[in-house]
Amino acid sequence: MMGVPLKPIYLDYHATTPVDPKVLEAMMPWFTENFGNPASRSHPYGWQGSEAVEIAREQVARFIHVQPKDIIFTSGATEGLNMAIKGLAESSAHSGKHIITVATEHHAVLDTVDWLRRQGYDITILPVDGYGILDPDQLKSAIRMDTIMAIVMWANNATGAIQDISKIGAPCKASGIPLICDATQAAGKIDIDPLKNHIDILAISAHKLYGPKGSGALWINPAMNVKPAALIHGGGHERGYRSGTLNVPGIVGLGIAAQLRMDHMIQDDLRLKSYRDTFEQTLITNIQEVSINGHSEKRLSTVSNLVVRFVDSQAVMSRFRSLLAISAGSACSSANPEPSHVLLAMGLSPEQAKGSFRISLGVPTTGEEVEEAARILIEAIEAERSQSPVWQMFRQGIDLS
Repeated sequence: MMGVPLKPIYLDYHATTPVDPKVLEAMMPWFTENFGNPASRSHPYGWQGSEAVEIAREQVARFIHVQPKDIIFTSGATEGLNMAIKGLAESSAHSGKHIITVATEHHAVLDTVDWLRRQGYDITILPVDGYGILDPDQLKSAIRMDTIMAIVMWANNATGAIQDISKIGAPCKASGIPLICDATQAAGKIDIDPLKNHIDILAISAHKLYGPKGSGALWINPAMNVKPAALIHGGGHERGYRSGTLNVPGIVGLGIAAQLRMDHMIQDDLRLKSYRDTFEQTLITNIQEVSINGHSEKRLSTVSNLVVRFVDSQAVMSRFRSLLAISAGSACSSANPEPSHVLLAMGLSPEQAKGSFRISLGVPTTGEEVEEAARILIEAIEAERSQSPVWQMFRQGIDLS
């Protein structure tokens, strides 16, 4: 009788998270007995759906310290960011066509502003330092009379770099420039308060905080002078911003996930930071020529992005795919084998970027898993290096410059 194959240790929580059992339990009735369309106002099925949506709206609003009426439900942060950026570009075109963003943003932002560039908009992409941090003064200096928005991610998905979003938002507010913030990775890991940090539009996704895929939220500051134009028409749902029948199970799941993160975020952060620091110290102690991509303090506790010289991360990972699930720190996306634009923007060479790994921890992660993951990764790196003539030359002291 064949044995059941063991699941690999999962340490790729920045890619996605499992749905919390409490979230799934709350969602299930809305697939079956409570299946009404919340836009149906004439019977109890619709009333139930509408009430569930509004409860979730209140939960998400509490999660990010805003008013429920200003929450728009979406399919996730990619849609929300497209809605915000393209919608604001359309509604502000009479004022100017200059947009500011950052080199390390997610492709949901970079691809969107590149599309706008092809439509005639002028895009300024700001650099970051070696830790992936933006200097707020650079953003302040980039603001022009025709600037219509700035877009800055709160915490980076690849490295966990946390921007000083309040200092970034201050010159935007002073200049009357809307600040759009991708808080996908930050939400549920650090406290999110857009109003305190001069943010005007903020996007989150449920699946990054133990909720379902295909569900997210966009907050739009009611005090904005110019608001995004709607991109989806056909019913006027979500105050006209996003027409289409609401995904009640997904919205319910997002609400419960947000509530659970509020309840457990602080203790989870302390535990996972301890695991991450232990993991990094183990790698640095046992493997030569390893360094951390990111600041020691200004990054999320859940991620470690490492560069290991003289190896290719894809080759190393091929040695343990059935044992350990992590990401190559070099890939921009699963469809793109090119070196990460995030790491290149931080000053790494393409060769260094191709030797990078992203290990991201989550609520279910145990100390035993982290210890075993370190052992597996160390063994695979050593095995790969043992077959590398360049590594052997380096060990012999041969100049490789």
